[in-house]
Amino acid sequence: MAKHLSTGSGVVLDLIRSGEATTRSELVDRLGWSRVTIGRRLDELLEPGIVVRSGQQDSRGGRPAEEFAVNADSGVLLAMDIGSSHTKVGVTDLVSTVLSEDEADIGLFDGPDDIFDWAMQVFEHLLAALGRSTADVRGIGIGVPGPVDSRTGILGSPQLDPRWDDVDISRYLDSLMPDVVVAVDRDVNILAVGESRLAWQEYRDLVVVKAGIGVGCAFVQDGDILRGSRGGAGQLSAPMRDRLSEPLRRLETVASGGTVRDELTRGGARIRTSADIVALVDAGDEDAIAALEEIGEIIGYAIADVVGLLNPSAVVIGGNLAEAGERFIGSIRRAIFGASHVFSRQGLVVERSRLGSKAGVRGASLLAQDALFDADRISRITRRRAG
Repeated sequence: MAKHLSTGSGVVLDLIRSGEATTRSELVDRLGWSRVTIGRRLDELLEPGIVVRSGQQDSRGGRPAEEFAVNADSGVLLAMDIGSSHTKVGVTDLVSTVLSEDEADIGLFDGPDDIFDWAMQVFEHLLAALGRSTADVRGIGIGVPGPVDSRTGILGSPQLDPRWDDVDISRYLDSLMPDVVVAVDRDVNILAVGESRLAWQEYRDLVVVKAGIGVGCAFVQDGDILRGSRGGAGQLSAPMRDRLSEPLRRLETVASGGTVRDELTRGGARIRTSADIVALVDAGDEDAIAALEEIGEIIGYAIADVVGLLNPSAVVIGGNLAEAGERFIGSIRRAIFGASHVFSRQGLVVERSRLGSKAGVRGASLLAQDALFDADRISRITRRRAG
């Protein structure tokens, strides 16, 4: 979470959310503020119901310390993980516990109009089943398979499908939920957010790969996502060229679920999504297994260079193709360890995503949660209320 020098209530909320300080004494020790100031800031968070008293810590003697927590039930967050051919959506509480979710074979190449029309209908259904409505929605987090300016939520250009070039996602949501906080990032970044904060807390430096019809890569350095100057960090290139003078090719043009689909389709298989590829592998289809292992090797060679540049503690493989298990993960691991520098691979872990199919929805919800509870935003809101 971002560090702030202000003395607003948002700083207090940041510490409560992270679990770094959840009692008055812990907040005083952590921030160095007076108990009176801490009390005022807690009142500013308690009065509108942003935080609640959650219980008391055990004490070795004397009065137990009162604890504070985010009011998880005071609204809901919506989450969207848009892939190239498959999209997952979910409704979570305000601490990103998944309450309900759905998915469909609709993705980037169906265009933004179709995707958001579908998603809004599904969200209304999911909310109604939970006894909620759009009035309860506080924020929405969205992952898309392409570069995004995370400050504005506007997609970069060019995208894989030109209908997404320079798209402002918020315009698809304003008419339905005008007061909702919207946060947008690359799909692989939301995967990395979910994995690093919920499943790989023991590692501060990760390389996270999302492998589906496309291939994306994200970097976690000292616990934070590295996005680059225009939101495009992590675009991997094919590791082999015939001549050094040739321009770099996107990795997914030579090694991705899309290339496997095209190869198997030419052989007569009927495949649309990366899940279809995994189903063939699970059924023992030799052509599908060979194709998947081949692209895993190429992806591993591309990641080996990244491992040398960033020296991560772990490489995490997610996305639908990771559901094929060790056949796919093993081919990536072998290539990384075979091609990377000796120092870089010492102690390196290469494993499948620990959150599995829920990683994208959890990450998108955390993205929305961060935007909703941004320290400066909360400080401004509570200051106005107090004034």
